[in-house]
Amino acid sequence: MKPFTKHTGTGIPLRRNNIDTDQIIPARYVPYFSWYGHTNALFADWRDDPSFVLNLPQYQGATVLVSGTDFGTGSSRESAVWALQRAGFAAVIAPRFGDIFTGNALMRGVVTTTVPEDVVERLWELIEREPSIPISVDIQCLEVRCADIVQSFYLDPGARQRLLSGQDAVAETLTHTADIETYESLRRPLLPTTRFGRTQ
Repeated sequence: MKPFTKHTGTGIPLRRNNIDTDQIIPARYVPYFSWYGHTNALFADWRDDPSFVLNLPQYQGATVLVSGTDFGTGSSRESAVWALQRAGFAAVIAPRFGDIFTGNALMRGVVTTTVPEDVVERLWELIEREPSIPISVDIQCLEVRCADIVQSFYLDPGARQRLLSGQDAVAETLTHTADIETYESLRRPLLPTTRFGRTQ
């Protein structure tokens, strides 16, 4: 995972609420556990509508999705995050997110940015008026910036540190290898241990 400090890109105004993970990527497109092959399935049930916002030419290449409230609720499928990421989205801005989706997104390096509903409404209006307007999501300063909007947001400190350092949970754990080995060396001999390989 690459370090994430600040991302600046154009946005897509997704004026919908209660978008669950089955709407982000329908279950029929998740036959196997793989990061690849999900891009075309993103919002697949809505993409047949030419007027759907992701189909509009003025928003092509956008990397910040600005959604209504309760984005990513429902099932825990990690492929919902993969689909967004493979389509080029680095951040999602919304008033509220599903908890499991948030955990999956932050683990993969997609920043879920929670801001008030009135800020989302202002962002929608700005993007619709000027699709090329830049939006910045800065996790060093914990701010969203766009035109005259400067909005602070909260990010779990542990997730924020992993994003800044470019580490997933496994890589972060391995930075404590010396402490883990010291702890293991002090365990009482009769306690269970984990052995790898076959025993005869």
